[in-house]
Amino acid sequence: MSDVFAQAFKDEARELLADLEEALLEMEENPGDLGLVGRVFRTMHTIKGSGAMFGFDDIASFTHNVETVYDLVRNGELSVSKELVNLSLAARDRILAMLEAAESGLPADMKLNEEVIKGFRSLVPGQGESGAHPAVQGAAEEDAGPPAATVTYRIRFRPEPRFFSSGANPLGLLRELQELGPCRIVANTCDMRTLDELEPELCYLFWDVILSTSAGRDAVDDVFIFVTDSCELSITVIDDGIDDEAGAGYKKLGEILIERGDLTPQQMDELLGKQKKFGELALEAGLVNAATITSALVEQQHIKEVRQERQAQTQSQEAASSIRVSADKLDLLVNLVGELVTVQARLSLVAQELKRHTELVSVAEEVERLTNDLRDNALDIRMLPIGATFSKFKRLVRDLSAELGKEIELTTEGAETELDKTVIEKLNDPLVHIIRNSIDHGVETPQARALKGKPRNGRIHLAAVHSGDSVLITIRDDGAGLNVDAIRAKAVERKIISQGADLSDREIWQLIFAPGFSTAATITSVSGRGVGMDVVKQAIEGLRGSIDVKSEPDRGTSITLKIPLTLAIIESLLVQIGKDRFVMPLAMVDECILLTEKEIAQGHGREILMVREKLVPYVPLRKMFRIEGAPPAIQQVVICQLEGKRVGLVVDWVIGEHQTVIKSLGRMYQQVEGMSGATILGDGSVALILDVPAIFKTAAGES
Repeated sequence: MSDVFAQAFKDEARELLADLEEALLEMEENPGDLGLVGRVFRTMHTIKGSGAMFGFDDIASFTHNVETVYDLVRNGELSVSKELVNLSLAARDRILAMLEAAESGLPADMKLNEEVIKGFRSLVPGQGESGAHPAVQGAAEEDAGPPAATVTYRIRFRPEPRFFSSGANPLGLLRELQELGPCRIVANTCDMRTLDELEPELCYLFWDVILSTSAGRDAVDDVFIFVTDSCELSITVIDDGIDDEAGAGYKKLGEILIERGDLTPQQMDELLGKQKKFGELALEAGLVNAATITSALVEQQHIKEVRQERQAQTQSQEAASSIRVSADKLDLLVNLVGELVTVQARLSLVAQELKRHTELVSVAEEVERLTNDLRDNALDIRMLPIGATFSKFKRLVRDLSAELGKEIELTTEGAETELDKTVIEKLNDPLVHIIRNSIDHGVETPQARALKGKPRNGRIHLAAVHSGDSVLITIRDDGAGLNVDAIRAKAVERKIISQGADLSDREIWQLIFAPGFSTAATITSVSGRGVGMDVVKQAIEGLRGSIDVKSEPDRGTSITLKIPLTLAIIESLLVQIGKDRFVMPLAMVDECILLTEKEIAQGHGREILMVREKLVPYVPLRKMFRIEGAPPAIQQVVICQLEGKRVGLVVDWVIGEHQTVIKSLGRMYQQVEGMSGATILGDGSVALILDVPAIFKTAAGES
C-alpha cells in the first residue's frame, strides 16, 4: 500500500477522532440526544471501514467492538451513561495511540486495548466479561420497540481503471456492505480483456449490488466515503420497506434495465417491435391531442435537464469546496511570497530613484499592488479557526476537574476567530498551563463555593476576538482570585522583591510569571513545583505577544493574551542608529517623540523622560548595543506598551513603517539578547528585528 494513501488515512482519522471527542463530550451533557449517538456511531463506522480498507486491521478490529455497542445504543437497548462516555473517550485515546504506533513503528499496548474492550462488553446485557463480541439482539427483545424499516437499495459500484493504485480494495467495501444486511452481488465482466491485452494493475470489473438493510442511507454512504472520487457510484432506493397497495406487481425486466441504464427506451422499443408507445395509445383513444403529448414530453425533458445540471453544479461545488494541502507546501508558498515582498520593495526603491522613467514607476506600483494581494491571500490560506484548539480543552477540563474533585464547566466564545496555523500550534502549551492553574488554584471545591454562596459548579470561559492585527485570547474563571498578600509574601521569601517594595496590585499579579514562583502549599500532580507560568510568559513573548492579568477577590481571575495574527510577515517600524537599521513590531508602538540634550540633562543621570506629566523610563539603544560615534543633537524615543507600562527606546532616527519579512538568525546568533530575527530591506541590506521585552529585561537587570 502506498505511503501517501496510508498518510491520508492517518490525517483523516485524526480529524475524525477530534470530532469524536467533541461529540462524546456533548453527548455526556445531552445523553438523550440520538443525533449525537448517531454521530458517534458513524464516526466509529467510518474509522473501522477506512482502517480495514487501508490495511490498519488492528484499528478496524478494535473499533468494531465499540461500534457494535453504539449500535445497541442507537436501537434503544443501552442508555448513555457516564461509564459509557469514559470508555468511549478511552477508546478514542487507544485508536490515536495505534495511529501513533503505526507511525513510529513501535507496537501499541494491546493490554490496554483489551481492558477497554472488556469494559464495553461488560455494559452489554447478558455479555458480562465473556469473550464473545456483543451482538445486536433487538429482534429478539420484546420491549425493544418497533424495528426500523428495511430499505432495499440498488448500488452500482464502478471503480476507475486506476482504482488499485490508490491502495483501495473493492472486496473490503463489498464485505462491509454484506455486514449491513442481506445482499446479492453480481460482478460485471463485460469490460474484461483477454490475457494478452490485460494489464494486471488496472481494474476491469464493476459490481451491481442489491442490499436490504435497516441501517439507513448514511451507513451505506459511509462504506464508500474514501473512494467517491475514484469511482462511479449510484445508490437508488428500489423498495422503501412500506407495503405496496393490493394488486401492485413487480417491475418488468425492461423497466429495470432502463432504470439501471443498461438499456435505452429506444432499444427496448426496437426489441418490442410493434408495441406502440403510451402517447400513441392515448392519442388513438382520443384522450389527449398531439400538442398535449408534446408539451408533456418537453416538460419531462426540461425537468430532467434542470435536475441534472443542478446535481452537476452541486457535485462540482462540493468537490471544489476544500482541498488537502501539505503544511510544508503552505510554508514554502509563504516563504516564496516573503521573498517576493523583499524583491518588490527593492523594485519600488529603484523606481523612486529613477522617477524620470514613468513607465518603470507605473510597473513598480502595479507589482506592489499584486504582491500585496498575493501576500494577503497566501497568509489567509494558513489561517485556521481557533475553535479546533478550544474544543481540545473540554476534555482537559473534564478529566482534571474530576481528578481534583471539582465541578467545572468550560464555555467558549469566538471559536471562529482565525489565527496563523503556526501561532495556533505554539499557543497550545501556554493555554494548557493557564487552564490547569485555573482549575487547580482558581476554582474552589464545590463545598468551598457553597460556603461562599456561589454555585457548586465553577466556570472557566475561553474567548477570542480580533483586535487590529492581533488576537486577544482571554481565559477567565469565577474562582477565588489571586491572593495579593500570599504572592507578595512568597516573592519576598524568594527575594524577587524587597520587604518594603511599593507595588501596585497589577505589578504584584505580574510576579506569578517569575521563574520558579508558586504559592501552592503542597506539590501535586497538577501544580506546585513553580514550573508553568514562567514558561507561559516565555512562550507568549516568543510569539511577540503580551500577557495581562486582572483579578478580584472571590470573583475570579482573567488572563488576556495578545497575539499577532501571523509570524511570517509583520507591519513594523524601521529605525536607524548610526549606519545600522533596526525594526520593531508596530503593534507594540504607541508613539514617537523627540529627545533633546536638555531633556536628557533634566533626568540628572537617570534615564527617564517626562511625557504628558508622567515619567517614562527609556533605554538608549546606541549605548546598549555599543555603537560607536556620537548621537545627533536631537534623538527620537519610540514609546512602547509593555505589560501595561509605557517604556521608551532611544534611536537616532525613525524612518517609518515597513513590511517586514521575518528571517531566522543563524545558530551562532540565536542566543543574542534583544534580537528576535532579521529582515532584508529593499536595498539588499539586513536589518535586525528588536525583541522589545528582552531589551527592557536586560536593561532592568543591568540597572
